[in-house]
Amino acid sequence: MRSTVDVNAINPVIHGYHENPFEVLGPHVIEENGRQALAVRAYLPQSQQAWLVDPRAGESKPMRRIHPAGLFEAICGPEMHDVEQGRTYQLRAVNSAGEQTTMHDPYAFPPLLSEYDLYLLGEGRHWQSYEKLGAHMRTVSGVNGVNFAVWAPNAESVSIIGDFNGWDRRKHAMRKHVPTGVWELFIPDAKPGLLYKFSVKARGGQVTEKCDPYGFAAELPPRTANIVADLNSYQWKDHEWMARRAEGGNALDAPMSIYEVHLGSWKKNHGGETQWMNYRDLAHQLVAYCQEMGFTHLELMPISEHPFTGSWGYQTVGYYATTSRYGTPEDFMYFVDFCHQNGIGVLIDWVPAHFPKDTHGLASFDGTALYEHADPRQGEHPDWGTKVFNYGRNEVRNFLTSNALFWLDKFHIDGLRVDAVASMLYLDYSRNDGEWIPNQYGGRENLEAISFLKEFNEQVHQQHPGTLTIAEESTAWGGVSRPTYLGGLGFSLKWNMGWMNDTLRYFRHEPIHRQYHHDELTFSLIYAFTENFTLPFSHDEVVHGKGALLDQMPGDLWQKFANLRLLYSYQWTHPGKKLLFMGCEFGQWNEWNHDHELQWDLLQWDTHQGVKKMMADLNQLYRNEKSFHQVDFESGGFEWVDCHNYANSILSYLRRAEDPNDFTLVACNFTPVPRHNYRLGVPEGGWYGEIFNSDSAYYGGSNVGNYPGVMAEESESHGRPFSIELTLPPLSVVVLKPNRS
Repeated sequence: MRSTVDVNAINPVIHGYHENPFEVLGPHVIEENGRQALAVRAYLPQSQQAWLVDPRAGESKPMRRIHPAGLFEAICGPEMHDVEQGRTYQLRAVNSAGEQTTMHDPYAFPPLLSEYDLYLLGEGRHWQSYEKLGAHMRTVSGVNGVNFAVWAPNAESVSIIGDFNGWDRRKHAMRKHVPTGVWELFIPDAKPGLLYKFSVKARGGQVTEKCDPYGFAAELPPRTANIVADLNSYQWKDHEWMARRAEGGNALDAPMSIYEVHLGSWKKNHGGETQWMNYRDLAHQLVAYCQEMGFTHLELMPISEHPFTGSWGYQTVGYYATTSRYGTPEDFMYFVDFCHQNGIGVLIDWVPAHFPKDTHGLASFDGTALYEHADPRQGEHPDWGTKVFNYGRNEVRNFLTSNALFWLDKFHIDGLRVDAVASMLYLDYSRNDGEWIPNQYGGRENLEAISFLKEFNEQVHQQHPGTLTIAEESTAWGGVSRPTYLGGLGFSLKWNMGWMNDTLRYFRHEPIHRQYHHDELTFSLIYAFTENFTLPFSHDEVVHGKGALLDQMPGDLWQKFANLRLLYSYQWTHPGKKLLFMGCEFGQWNEWNHDHELQWDLLQWDTHQGVKKMMADLNQLYRNEKSFHQVDFESGGFEWVDCHNYANSILSYLRRAEDPNDFTLVACNFTPVPRHNYRLGVPEGGWYGEIFNSDSAYYGGSNVGNYPGVMAEESESHGRPFSIELTLPPLSVVVLKPNRS
């Protein structure tokens, strides 16, 4: 009996370059002897014999080998015609070793992506594209399996390879949807835990094994295969937190004290198979520590999958996969869930600015510049040796925006700190003349990236009310944290890099020289309310030879600790939300190293214990006193008492709550010389209690101060009708509050 398949279609199938192998494989209605019949074809390389099995009737029909490479065919009469719709038949194959396998035929199942899905993907507005692309558990015609889909429009062919098919690209070639360029295949009987990649054949013949851009899990590096994972089975218990968040629990008038953490080096698992702790163990220890210290939020350096541990996660390959270094996606869900149940918010670093060139990643995904620009003047990042996303391409914007929404949706993340925003905004970022291409108007602004950032912020805030977006943006770009309808970029908050740089520069001066640099402190209040600022002392300030913050402080041992306590006290009383990198809160001496855990042994010393105790008390003060967090972004929350005393390096100011009568007085002495009988004007008379003093002996200080407080006199000073006389301790901050009871 002759074959019913076009001989010219066989070679593309057996050599793996057919755009739609369904045209050859699977069930096909044919004319046989003047009546309809069914031809079922299967490509089973390495198989010696094959049968078509009808499990309902308990019957099997031998299949003819119609090509020596392993292409088989069976012609069935009308009695089996309904299997084309029912997908009920199976294939049985025997290899040369006599091993027998029975399976459903993946080419008997219809495509699962709808025309509407494909339309939205092409438009770049399929906000839940992570529900369609990648690997998803599905049940089709009563058969369980995994549906795979990937965007690779310029590939000649794409196959799924994995441990289930011997990593043989010939066995599971995918169907291409034209014109969107999305490839799809349902593999019946596949289950969670299956290892897989996409084998992408570029036009011209080069075949590359690629990770799934939408893969939810991956092997532990340096292995690179993806793992099929079901993200819908975890039972969340953070309903109260999520309800409060949606109602304003993360509002900008709430306290926000962020503890930035690199999970791999906060603490080590010294007795485990790897030195990394599991997400679940980290959850319990970090939550207990944050509660002890009074931090409101954790910010995690990138936890998406990355091949090189030394990149700290900022060179991401698996944008949708939690790194397997610390466990499974479900383990990370437990981490977030446990934090929420115990009142701790979780922010993560997100990196849409660039991606690495690793062969198995996004770079040249289908043999062309797909996710990146082809021109290196647009597509190469000179600082990091990475690729720059093509923000003008709909599918790329969709990939990134969906990714942001994915973390908020599937993992209940409370906010995203967007890395390296400045590098996205400017076409000439870190480039010399001739190394960049101007925009359509001849300017240096990256119009496509700006449009993407606005769209990203709009979708995040619209779809997940109460979540935060935070920009690490180091230039004077206007309106970063202003709504898009007012012309801003739409971020909730912006890191105040200017404040951080000026403040650390000031503190590195010997106190005797600080009088000449007073403006490095006062300048921040000129622009403090132009954005919604977070004050960051992040990991970037304690790496690359800068040393730990404690080590950056001038003076002898006593002065170093006093300066560090002064630095944090000034940060916590200055307008803006707060962020501190792990280890800084107890005065680590060593520069941070991702390969080593923090120097927890230092806490045996009273000096380091003192810094830690003070940070816990600062956080408590910050949370309890509304004047320190309610009005961070408007001038009504801050008022200078005296900013001109450069000769003595003293600053004093008021912080006010939404109720302006609820205020605190802050006085900072940036020299090691105590100032006695120092007069400050205050708004009203009465008793002012000293509620905080960074020089307390409890923190390791000299215990100079004003406890329990001072009485205001009806004596004008600093333009106010009342005044108080204080003792300002050396290198310290004191906080006083009127007692009206």
